[in-house]
Amino acid sequence: MVDRSFGDPSLAALYDGLHPWGAGDEFCLGYVQGAESVLDVGCGTGRLLRRARAEGHRGRLTGLDPAAAMLVRARWGEPSVEWVLGDLRSQVWDREFDLVVMTGHVFQVLVGEEELKTALHAVRAALGPCGRFVFETPNPAARVWETWTPERVREVPDVDGSAVRTWREVDQPVLGDRVTFTETFLSPRWYRVSRSTLRFPDADTVSRLLAGAGLTVVERYGDWGRGPCTHTSPEIITVAAPV
Repeated sequence: MVDRSFGDPSLAALYDGLHPWGAGDEFCLGYVQGAESVLDVGCGTGRLLRRARAEGHRGRLTGLDPAAAMLVRARWGEPSVEWVLGDLRSQVWDREFDLVVMTGHVFQVLVGEEELKTALHAVRAALGPCGRFVFETPNPAARVWETWTPERVREVPDVDGSAVRTWREVDQPVLGDRVTFTETFLSPRWYRVSRSTLRFPDADTVSRLLAGAGLTVVERYGDWGRGPCTHTSPEIITVAAPV
Protein backbone atom coordinates (compact mmCIF):
# COMPACT_ATOMS: atom_id res chain seq x y z
CA MET A 1 0.00 0.00 0.00
CA VAL A 2 1.53 3.31 -1.05
CA ASP A 3 1.07 5.58 1.93
CA ARG A 4 1.59 9.34 1.99
CA SER A 5 4.12 8.81 4.82
CA PHE A 6 6.52 7.31 2.27
CA GLY A 7 7.31 10.81 1.02
CA ASP A 8 10.02 10.71 3.71
CA PRO A 9 13.25 9.54 1.96
CA SER A 10 14.15 7.27 4.90
CA LEU A 11 10.80 5.49 4.57
CA ALA A 12 10.79 5.46 0.76
CA ALA A 13 13.99 3.42 0.93
CA LEU A 14 12.11 0.75 2.91
CA TYR A 15 9.00 0.49 0.75
CA ASP A 16 9.90 -2.42 -1.52
CA GLY A 17 11.29 -4.38 1.41
CA LEU A 18 8.07 -3.92 3.37
CA HIS A 19 5.91 -4.72 0.35
CA PRO A 20 7.73 -7.33 -1.78
CA TRP A 21 6.55 -8.27 -5.24
CA GLY A 22 3.59 -10.61 -4.98
CA ALA A 23 0.51 -12.09 -6.61
CA GLY A 24 -1.22 -8.71 -6.95
CA ASP A 25 1.73 -7.31 -8.88
CA GLU A 26 1.71 -10.34 -11.21
CA PHE A 27 -2.03 -9.92 -11.76
CA CYS A 28 -1.64 -6.27 -12.75
CA LEU A 29 1.47 -6.93 -14.83
CA GLY A 30 -0.61 -9.12 -17.13
CA TYR A 31 -2.93 -6.19 -17.87
CA VAL A 32 0.00 -3.80 -18.33
CA GLN A 33 1.68 -6.07 -20.85
CA GLY A 34 -1.58 -6.24 -22.82
CA ALA A 35 -1.97 -2.46 -23.10
CA GLU A 36 -0.14 -0.09 -25.44
CA SER A 37 -0.33 2.91 -23.08
CA VAL A 38 -0.47 2.65 -19.29
CA LEU A 39 -0.94 5.11 -16.42
CA ASP A 40 0.08 3.77 -13.00
CA VAL A 41 -1.55 5.98 -10.34
CA GLY A 42 0.32 5.98 -7.04
CA CYS A 43 3.22 4.20 -8.71
CA GLY A 44 5.52 4.50 -5.70
CA THR A 45 9.01 3.21 -6.50
CA GLY A 46 7.77 2.31 -9.98
CA ARG A 47 8.43 -1.39 -9.76
CA LEU A 48 5.38 -2.43 -11.81
CA LEU A 49 6.32 -0.27 -14.79
CA ARG A 50 10.01 -1.06 -14.41
CA ARG A 51 9.20 -4.78 -14.54
CA ALA A 52 6.95 -4.26 -17.57
CA ARG A 53 9.73 -2.46 -19.43
CA ALA A 54 12.28 -5.09 -18.45
CA GLU A 55 9.97 -7.80 -19.78
CA GLY A 56 9.60 -6.17 -23.16
CA HIS A 57 6.87 -3.51 -23.02
CA ARG A 58 7.68 -0.95 -25.72
CA GLY A 59 4.67 1.35 -25.47
CA ARG A 60 3.98 4.40 -23.32
CA LEU A 61 4.41 3.86 -19.59
CA THR A 62 3.58 6.71 -17.21
CA GLY A 63 3.91 6.60 -13.43
CA LEU A 64 2.16 9.20 -11.24
CA ASP A 65 2.92 9.73 -7.55
CA PRO A 66 2.71 12.66 -5.11
CA ALA A 67 5.88 11.63 -3.22
CA ALA A 68 9.08 12.98 -4.73
CA ALA A 69 11.19 10.58 -2.66
CA MET A 70 9.43 7.61 -4.25
CA LEU A 71 9.85 8.98 -7.78
CA VAL A 72 13.57 9.53 -7.21
CA ARG A 73 13.88 5.80 -6.65
CA ALA A 74 11.67 5.08 -9.66
CA ARG A 75 13.80 7.22 -11.99
CA TRP A 76 16.98 5.50 -10.86
CA GLY A 77 15.47 2.18 -11.83
CA GLU A 78 14.08 3.05 -15.28
CA PRO A 79 14.58 6.49 -16.86
CA SER A 80 12.72 5.51 -20.06
CA VAL A 81 9.38 5.58 -18.21
CA GLU A 82 7.58 8.92 -17.86
CA TRP A 83 7.58 9.65 -14.12
CA VAL A 84 5.19 12.44 -13.08
CA LEU A 85 5.08 14.17 -9.69
CA GLY A 86 1.49 14.88 -8.63
CA ASP A 87 -1.90 13.24 -8.30
CA LEU A 88 -5.15 12.93 -10.24
CA ARG A 89 -6.22 16.40 -9.13
CA SER A 90 -3.12 18.11 -10.46
CA GLN A 91 -2.68 16.28 -13.78
CA VAL A 92 -5.04 16.15 -16.76
CA TRP A 93 -5.02 13.54 -19.53
CA ASP A 94 -7.57 13.29 -22.34
CA ARG A 95 -8.30 9.71 -23.48
CA GLU A 96 -4.58 8.96 -23.71
CA PHE A 97 -4.37 5.56 -22.00
CA ASP A 98 -5.53 2.03 -22.72
CA LEU A 99 -5.07 1.14 -19.05
CA VAL A 100 -5.12 2.98 -15.74
CA VAL A 101 -3.96 0.89 -12.81
CA MET A 102 -3.74 1.38 -9.04
CA THR A 103 -1.79 -1.25 -7.11
CA GLY A 104 -0.92 -1.73 -3.46
CA HIS A 105 -4.35 -0.61 -2.19
CA VAL A 106 -3.77 2.95 -3.42
CA PHE A 107 -7.55 3.29 -3.83
CA GLN A 108 -7.84 3.32 -0.02
CA VAL A 109 -5.82 6.52 0.28
CA LEU A 110 -8.69 8.38 -1.43
CA VAL A 111 -10.67 8.90 1.75
CA GLY A 112 -13.05 11.81 1.16
CA GLU A 113 -16.14 11.52 -1.03
CA GLU A 114 -15.23 14.55 -3.15
CA GLU A 115 -11.61 13.42 -3.40
CA LEU A 116 -12.77 10.04 -4.68
CA LYS A 117 -15.20 11.55 -7.16
CA THR A 118 -12.55 13.89 -8.53
CA ALA A 119 -10.03 11.06 -8.89
CA LEU A 120 -12.47 8.73 -10.62
CA HIS A 121 -13.59 11.41 -13.07
CA ALA A 122 -9.90 11.99 -13.86
CA VAL A 123 -9.43 8.27 -14.48
CA ARG A 124 -12.45 8.28 -16.79
CA ALA A 125 -11.04 11.25 -18.71
CA ALA A 126 -7.64 9.58 -19.07
CA LEU A 127 -9.05 6.35 -20.55
CA GLY A 128 -9.62 5.76 -24.20
CA PRO A 129 -13.05 4.44 -25.26
CA CYS A 130 -11.97 0.80 -24.94
CA GLY A 131 -9.75 1.36 -21.92
CA ARG A 132 -9.71 -0.46 -18.60
CA PHE A 133 -9.24 0.66 -15.00
CA VAL A 134 -7.77 -2.02 -12.71
CA PHE A 135 -7.50 -1.63 -8.94
CA GLU A 136 -8.13 -3.37 -5.64
CA THR A 137 -9.22 -2.50 -2.13
CA PRO A 138 -9.37 -4.80 0.92
CA ASN A 139 -12.76 -6.33 1.64
CA PRO A 140 -13.96 -4.58 4.83
CA ALA A 141 -15.66 -7.79 5.94
CA ALA A 142 -12.17 -9.29 6.44
CA ARG A 143 -11.45 -6.56 9.06
CA VAL A 144 -7.71 -6.67 8.39
CA TRP A 145 -7.14 -3.65 10.64
CA GLU A 146 -7.81 -5.88 13.65
CA THR A 147 -4.40 -7.45 13.02
CA TRP A 148 -2.67 -4.05 13.28
CA THR A 149 -1.38 -4.21 16.84
CA PRO A 150 1.93 -3.33 18.53
CA GLU A 151 2.57 -7.03 19.10
CA ARG A 152 2.81 -7.65 15.35
CA VAL A 153 6.26 -6.22 14.69
CA ARG A 154 7.89 -6.55 11.29
CA GLU A 155 11.57 -6.09 10.48
CA VAL A 156 13.07 -4.87 7.21
CA PRO A 157 16.72 -4.07 6.38
CA ASP A 158 17.68 -0.40 6.09
CA VAL A 159 20.08 0.86 3.41
CA ASP A 160 23.03 0.34 5.81
CA GLY A 161 21.98 -3.22 6.58
CA SER A 162 20.61 -2.50 10.05
CA ALA A 163 17.14 -3.72 10.98
CA VAL A 164 14.17 -1.35 11.04
CA ARG A 165 11.28 -2.49 13.24
CA THR A 166 7.78 -1.34 12.29
CA TRP A 167 4.28 -1.79 13.69
CA ARG A 168 0.79 -0.27 13.49
CA GLU A 169 -1.71 0.81 16.13
CA VAL A 170 -5.35 1.57 15.26
CA ASP A 171 -7.25 4.47 16.79
CA GLN A 172 -10.41 3.31 18.52
CA PRO A 173 -13.26 3.37 17.88
CA VAL A 174 -13.18 2.75 14.12
CA LEU A 175 -15.53 5.24 12.47
CA GLY A 176 -17.63 3.79 9.65
CA ASP A 177 -15.48 2.65 6.74
CA ARG A 178 -12.51 4.85 7.72
CA VAL A 179 -9.66 3.52 9.83
CA THR A 180 -7.09 5.86 11.37
CA PHE A 181 -3.83 4.43 12.64
CA THR A 182 -0.23 5.25 13.48
CA GLU A 183 2.73 3.43 11.98
CA THR A 184 5.99 3.42 13.90
CA PHE A 185 9.42 2.88 12.34
CA LEU A 186 12.34 2.29 14.71
CA SER A 187 15.94 1.80 13.62
CA PRO A 188 19.24 2.09 15.53
CA ARG A 189 19.77 5.48 13.83
CA TRP A 190 16.32 7.08 13.53
CA TYR A 191 12.69 7.00 14.58
CA ARG A 192 9.50 7.97 12.74
CA VAL A 193 5.79 7.86 13.54
CA SER A 194 3.27 8.53 10.76
CA ARG A 195 -0.48 8.94 11.11
CA SER A 196 -2.83 7.93 8.30
CA THR A 197 -6.49 7.31 7.54
CA LEU A 198 -7.59 4.69 5.02
CA ARG A 199 -11.05 3.96 3.64
CA PHE A 200 -12.52 0.45 3.45
CA PRO A 201 -15.48 0.70 1.05
CA ASP A 202 -17.57 -2.37 0.30
CA ALA A 203 -18.20 -3.67 -3.22
CA ASP A 204 -21.53 -1.87 -3.60
CA THR A 205 -19.95 1.44 -2.62
CA VAL A 206 -17.12 0.92 -5.10
CA SER A 207 -19.64 0.20 -7.87
CA ARG A 208 -21.68 3.30 -6.96
CA LEU A 209 -18.63 5.54 -7.03
CA LEU A 210 -17.53 4.15 -10.38
CA ALA A 211 -20.99 4.64 -11.88
CA GLY A 212 -21.00 8.25 -10.77
CA ALA A 213 -17.85 8.83 -12.80
CA GLY A 214 -19.11 7.11 -15.97
CA LEU A 215 -17.39 3.77 -15.32
CA THR A 216 -18.86 0.30 -15.01
CA VAL A 217 -17.57 -2.95 -13.53
CA VAL A 218 -16.71 -5.54 -16.19
CA GLU A 219 -14.79 -8.00 -13.98
CA ARG A 220 -14.63 -8.47 -10.22
CA TYR A 221 -12.63 -10.94 -8.16
CA GLY A 222 -12.13 -11.69 -4.49
CA ASP A 223 -8.51 -12.86 -4.67
CA TRP A 224 -5.53 -12.80 -7.01
CA GLY A 225 -6.38 -16.26 -8.31
CA ARG A 226 -9.56 -14.74 -9.84
CA GLY A 227 -11.85 -16.37 -7.31
CA PRO A 228 -15.34 -14.87 -6.89
CA CYS A 229 -15.84 -11.80 -4.73
CA THR A 230 -17.81 -12.98 -1.70
CA HIS A 231 -18.44 -11.78 1.84
CA THR A 232 -15.36 -13.67 3.04
CA SER A 233 -12.99 -12.70 0.21
CA PRO A 234 -9.83 -10.86 1.28
CA GLU A 235 -9.95 -8.40 -1.62
CA ILE A 236 -12.35 -6.51 -3.88
CA ILE A 237 -10.47 -6.57 -7.19
CA THR A 238 -12.17 -4.54 -9.89
CA VAL A 239 -11.75 -4.12 -13.64
CA ALA A 240 -13.85 -1.22 -14.87
CA ALA A 241 -14.50 0.32 -18.28
CA PRO A 242 -15.97 3.58 -19.60
CA VAL A 243 -19.72 3.48 -20.08
